[in-house]
Formats: sequence, C-alpha cells, structure tokens
Amino acid sequence: MFLARSLVKMAANNAVLNRLEQKGAEADQVIEYLKQQVALLKEKAILQASLREEKKLRVENAKLKKEIEGLKQELIQAEIRNGGEKRERKQLPAAGSDESRPMDVSRLDLRVGCIITAKNHPDADTLYVEEVDVGEANPRTVVSGLVKHVPLEQMQNRMVVLLCNLKPAKMRGVVSQAMVMCASSPEKVEILDPPSGAVPGERITFEVFPGEPEKELNPKKKIWEQIQPDLHTNDQCIATYKGVPFEVKGKGVCRAQTMASNGIK
Repeated sequence: MFLARSLVKMAANNAVLNRLEQKGAEADQVIEYLKQQVALLKEKAILQASLREEKKLRVENAKLKKEIEGLKQELIQAEIRNGGEKRERKQLPAAGSDESRPMDVSRLDLRVGCIITAKNHPDADTLYVEEVDVGEANPRTVVSGLVKHVPLEQMQNRMVVLLCNLKPAKMRGVVSQAMVMCASSPEKVEILDPPSGAVPGERITFEVFPGEPEKELNPKKKIWEQIQPDLHTNDQCIATYKGVPFEVKGKGVCRAQTMASNGIK
C-alpha cells in the first residue's frame, strides 16, 4: 500500500517536472524572441538615426554647393570685368598713332609709275622683271606675274599704277619693291592705266578717304588683305575703292581697258 502511494506520488512529481521543463523551454523561447525584437529595435533606431544624419548632411551639402556656385559666378564676373578692362587698355590706340586711323585705302601708297624696261625673269616662266620710274632718285625693281596676260612688248615704256609701300619680297631670287595694280578675273588680267598727262611719282588719291599713306605696310596686320576686297572697276571700267575713283588730282581717273565690274589686285 505504501509502495503504491509512493509510485503515485512519484508519477505526480514527474508530471510537475515535465510541466516545469516545458514552461522553462517556453520561457527560453520567449526570452530569445524578446532578444531578437530588442536587436531589431536597436537596428531600426540606428538606421533611423543614420537616415536623419544623412538627410541633415544632404541639406548642408546642398547649401554649400549653392554658396560655392554663387562664389564661382562672382569670380567669373570679376574676371570678365577685369579682362575687359585689360583688353580695352591694350586695344586703345595712342592718339595720332597708325592704329587710331581708319582701315581704308588712304593707308596705301599708290603712285603713277612708268615701266622703263621689262624682261623675262631668269628663273620663272610666268614672271616679268621690270625697272619702274616712280619719281624717286632710282627706279624700283618690280616682279609681276603677267607673262600669260600681257605680251612683253606691251610692257615697255608703259604707264602704270603702283602700290609702293608693300614690304619688299624676294620672288624666285629677285627682290620686288612694288606691285603693278591690275583689274583681275580668273580668266583675264589688265594693267590699270593712269589718266593722260599723269607723270611718274604722282599720288593716286581718293576724294572721301584723305590721309597720308603708311611708310610700309606691316604684313602681320594684314592691311592690304583687309583693303583689297573693296577695290573694283565699276561698270565704266574706272578703278574704285568702295565706289570712289582712283584719281590723280587735276589729271583724271585711272581705269582698265575693257574689264568692268572686276576686282583689282
């Protein structure tokens, strides 16, 4: 009887122990779950803090970029103003200097000349070498590419218009000291004729473009290249600059023989 009661009591104790163990296991699970939740909450809090910090940094960064852009624009404007002032100071010509003069035909030293002799260039089939009287102590040597357009006999003792202030240039070994002015097209070239009665050395002038010519045209300034496109013969074969005739005072105008409305060079 005692044994039976002992067995019943032991069974009851085992059942209690089993329930306690089960409760303990459940408690462990709850604790583990709570730990996981706490860890998740910590991560979430850190993430939110990071996001807030990132947003704050983005705002500050945008503000800095705006300030930097404003400073850059101020610097650019200052450089533009400073550069413009420097260019104006640099480009402002001195009073009375050649650079203060208008870029027009008055800069060219155009004179009446007379070809004393002409001969073929010794080393170039297309060139003539002329000795030309332009009213100076000695004649000027001039090299012209006129062989294909003007027979040699028509070059002798011929009155011409010369551009006398080009920088002398060597052409196939011969230094040319002036240029014979001609009406010109791709197919044809005609030497300009001074008016009847003109004599070597007389200036070619232009009524509305007064001024003394430059002593020598500076090749770097491209003066001839800027003026030449406005030189043409008109519909009456008269040589003109912007419609104003090449004129020898008291003698008349210069002209081509037959070439109307062509360029001059």
